[in-house]
Amino acid sequence: MKHSSAIGLLVLCALVLLSGCGRKASNDSANPPDAGPKVQSALAKVAASSNQPATNATEMVQIPGGKFMMGDKDEVDAPPHEVVVSSFLMDRHLVTQEQFQKIIGANPSRWKGDKNPVEQLRWSDAVKFCNKRSELEGLQPCYDLKTLKCDFDSNGYRLPTEAEWEYACRAGTTTAYFFGDSPAKVGDYAWFDKNSGAHPRPVGQKQPNPWGLYDMAGNVWEWCNDFYKVDYYQEASRENPRGPNEGQNKVLRGGAWRFSADNCRSGYRYNESPGYSDVCFGYDIYGFRCVKKSSGAAAP
Repeated sequence: MKHSSAIGLLVLCALVLLSGCGRKASNDSANPPDAGPKVQSALAKVAASSNQPATNATEMVQIPGGKFMMGDKDEVDAPPHEVVVSSFLMDRHLVTQEQFQKIIGANPSRWKGDKNPVEQLRWSDAVKFCNKRSELEGLQPCYDLKTLKCDFDSNGYRLPTEAEWEYACRAGTTTAYFFGDSPAKVGDYAWFDKNSGAHPRPVGQKQPNPWGLYDMAGNVWEWCNDFYKVDYYQEASRENPRGPNEGQNKVLRGGAWRFSADNCRSGYRYNESPGYSDVCFGYDIYGFRCVKKSSGAAAP
């Protein structure tokens, strides 16, 4: 296929995807955004604007800015409180082993499969992927790999803050799960201990949340950028909180294939050592997805 025809096809596919987006959050939203999320195809963007390889192309969802009640009344370390989040872009799917292999040149996963989420990786491995993906797209990397500090002003890829992750997971809902208060339907949206078959599953096989994000519940825990602190919510900024300045562990969210449905609640917090230098560290329950800055309007 000629280059011009390929670009035309990609543009057409992007238009088709956009026509199906913009779904409003469910009716239990306390403060629904003015507009629903929009899809941005990194593949079309790269192919149409540069000669860079599209091996790292991943579909992202535009998450509109807004405010929400963050936390879970049933968790000691997650008292509900209002948070304001600016707009951002988030990967529609967990990073797969195929994507990780193409960008990093290695696959640390225990449960091999191109479309399976990459797992058994340290927090620092996810950060290195973010930087490399940024470089391949001509973007400014967010992380200083010596200090592992994040520059939130950079336009490259990074891990979501804990607040961004929960805001995107809830997708305007206020219930315990983004599909309601009862765990009865968790199997429609998540791979967890009762239906996973004791291993991770290919991404995107379950139903997405109201904003079109897949596997936000179950499959693998997702690394967030924040350090974990039990009482952090009591001191956190109301606008775009980014976690404590230091700590021993990093936050993980979403539940995983060998954990219960209870862990799939939108406000449930988990944490683990980031494994900065331990080459042997890495559990087959940890994965991630990327976010990056958006040109959309900031939160009110």
